Amino acid sequence: MTDDYKQCLWKPSRKRIQNSLLYQFMVQISEQHKRLFHDYTQLHRWSIKHSDQFWQQLWQFCNVIGNQGENIVYCPTHSPIPNKDQRWFPDATLNFAENLLAYSTKLSQQDAIVFYNEHSFTDKDKQHAQQRLSWQQLHQQVAMVAKYLQQQGVQKGDVVAAYMPNIPQTVIAMLATTSLGAIWTSTSPDFGAESVVERFSQTEPKVIFTTDGYIYNNKTITSLTTLTEALSSLPSVKKLIVYPYINQKPINKLLLKSASLPSHITVSAWQEMEDIVRRLDLTFTPTSFDHPLYILYSSGTTGKPKCIIHSVGGTLLNHLKEHQLHCNIKPTDPIFYFTTCGWMMWNWLVSGLASGATLVLYDGSPLYPDPYQLWKMADKENLRLFGTSAKYLETIEKMQVTPNKHVTLSQLDIICSTGSVLVPEQFDYVYKQIKQDVQLSSIAGGTDICGCFAIGNPIGAVWRGECQVKALAMDVNVFNQTGEAILDTCGELVCCNSFPNQPIAFSQDPKGEKYFQAYWNTYPNTWHHGDYVSVSHHGGLTFYGRSDSILNPGGIRIGTAEIYRQVNPFHEVIDSVVVGQQFQNDVRIVLFVQLQPDVTLDNILINRINTQLRNQCSPHHVPAKIIQVSAIPRTKSGKIAEKAVRDAIHQRNVVNTSAIANPESLEQYKNRSDLE
Repeated sequence: MTDDYKQCLWKPSRKRIQNSLLYQFMVQISEQHKRLFHDYTQLHRWSIKHSDQFWQQLWQFCNVIGNQGENIVYCPTHSPIPNKDQRWFPDATLNFAENLLAYSTKLSQQDAIVFYNEHSFTDKDKQHAQQRLSWQQLHQQVAMVAKYLQQQGVQKGDVVAAYMPNIPQTVIAMLATTSLGAIWTSTSPDFGAESVVERFSQTEPKVIFTTDGYIYNNKTITSLTTLTEALSSLPSVKKLIVYPYINQKPINKLLLKSASLPSHITVSAWQEMEDIVRRLDLTFTPTSFDHPLYILYSSGTTGKPKCIIHSVGGTLLNHLKEHQLHCNIKPTDPIFYFTTCGWMMWNWLVSGLASGATLVLYDGSPLYPDPYQLWKMADKENLRLFGTSAKYLETIEKMQVTPNKHVTLSQLDIICSTGSVLVPEQFDYVYKQIKQDVQLSSIAGGTDICGCFAIGNPIGAVWRGECQVKALAMDVNVFNQTGEAILDTCGELVCCNSFPNQPIAFSQDPKGEKYFQAYWNTYPNTWHHGDYVSVSHHGGLTFYGRSDSILNPGGIRIGTAEIYRQVNPFHEVIDSVVVGQQFQNDVRIVLFVQLQPDVTLDNILINRINTQLRNQCSPHHVPAKIIQVSAIPRTKSGKIAEKAVRDAIHQRNVVNTSAIANPESLEQYKNRSDLE
C-alpha cells in the first residue's frame, strides 16, 4: 500500500464532536454501564462484545415506537446464521410506517418531502417539477392510499410493487403499503419488460403502482407500454394504479393507447383514490420484528436476480443506527441521495423520515440542464447530507466542475459516496473543489444487508482513499484465503457476528440453499460479502473491487479498482473496464478504454497508461492489451459489468443482458481478432 493512502484530510472540531448524536450516545452508554468510552474504537469493540445491549440501547436512544418484548435479543456467539429458533427481538411488535411518520404531529407544518426534477431548473412544466409536502400532508396522503389499498384487498403479508421514478408518490405508496404490514418492492421505470418480469414474477405482487412515464436528460419517456407488456406474464397482479407524472390526459385513455391490459387487471388513476377515499384516519398494523418489509433485487448480471427479503425491525433499527450515529441526522435536517427506486439507497434515504429529516428527492439526469444543478439544489435547500455515487464525482471532476466557486453549501456537513470505489484522487477533488470542512463518507455494504459494513464516523478523521470505520455492532474483518484475519493486506470482507439486518431469506428458496450459498459457504459461520479490501492500522477500509472480478496474472491478485484509479483520471479517458483473459495457460490483463470523441488510441497514449500503472502500482498491473471501445457496459445501477465483458471476450453466453443498461455495447467485445 502506498503512502498516499495515509494522508489525513479532515478532522471534526471539538464542538462538532460534542454536538454529535454519536457523542451523546457514548455519554449515555458510559453512564449506564459505568465505564468511560474515549473514542470510536472503544465503542465499536464494546458494541461487538455486547451487541445485545447495543441494539437494546439503540432502540431506546432512537425512540423506536413499538414493544421490545421480554426477550430482548438473540445474539449467538458462534452461530451468526439466523434460524426460526434464534432471532433478534423475538417477542417485539412494531410497524415500519408508524416509525417513519412519528414526527407527523411534532413537525406537522414543516417540510417532510421536497421534490425536484430537471424542469425545476427551467421554465418547462413547473407544475410537476417541484413539490413540497408537509408532515401533515404526507400523513394524509398515506392515509388515503392505505385505505384504498385495503379496499382493493391488500392485507398483511401481501406484496405491493412499484415501477416508479423517485417522486413523492413513491414514498407515499411505500408508507401506505407498510402501514398495513404488506411488503414493498420496486424497480425504476428504465427497466425493460424482461427485467420487470424477472423480478416481479418471483415476488408476485398483488398491486403495482406506476406513472405514465419519467424524465431523463431533457427527454420525456413513456413507460406504460413496457409495463403493460410485462403484465401479461404477471398473473398475480390484480390492480394497476397510475400517477399522471408527465401527462395531464386521463390515465385510462393513455393506457388504452399504449397497450391492452390482461383481463384480470383493473386500472385506477391516482386521482380516483382521492375521489373514492373520504375517511383519512390512519391505523398501523403491528408486525413482528422479523416480518418481511422489503424485497430488494441483486443486479442480475450473474443470472436471474436474487430477491432478497429484509425485515421490518432489522431494516428500521439499522437505518436509525446509520443515520443518527454514523451520519448525525437530526430532526428537520434536509438530506438527499441521488438514486433511483431500483437501488437500495432509495430505501436507505426514505428511512431518514424516522429521524425527522426532510427528504429531498430528485428525478432525472444529474447533469441536465447543467452539471451544477444538484449543487444549486443543495445550496437552496440547505442540505446537511448530500449522497451520490463515486462515478458521479469522477464525472464532474473530469468536467472541471467547481461547486465551491458557485455555491456556498454553508449547511452541508456530510457527503456520502457509494456504488463503486471512491479513489484517493476523488477525495482530493471533494476537498479542493466542493467543500473543505465536510465529512466525506465513502460507505460500502449493499443490497444484501440494505445497509453498510463500512461507513462514516462524525467524531473521527477522514483518511485519503479510505472508508472511515467499520459500522457499529458489525464484527467486520478481512480474511485471507485460509480464514485468518489480516491487517494492511488485501483480502476478503467478512462479518463474524450476527446482526439484525441480515436478510430473512430469498424468494423462492424454501430450503435456504441459495441464501446459504450466497453468504455462508466460504468461511464457517461467517458472512462472506464478496468484496476485496484491506483494513489499515487506524481502522479505515480500502476497497479494491469485487472478489469475483479480481485479476490473477501469474498468480498475483490485483483489484480492478487499483487499475481504474490510475487510468480513469486521464483526460482522454471517459470510462474503462479491465478483465482477466485466459491466455496460454495463464491469465493476462486486458484493458478496454472509452475515449473522448476526438481522441484515438495510439502508442503514445498506451505508453503513458502503461507507465502510470508501472510507476504507481507495479509491473504486474500493466495490461497485456489496451483496446479502444465506444462504450463500457454498466448495470442499471451504474456498476461496471465486468463479468459480462469477461464472458463476452471468452465467447461465453452473457447471462441476463436485461440487467445491463446498454447491452448493445457488448457486441464490440465479442470475437475480437486482437484477443486471439
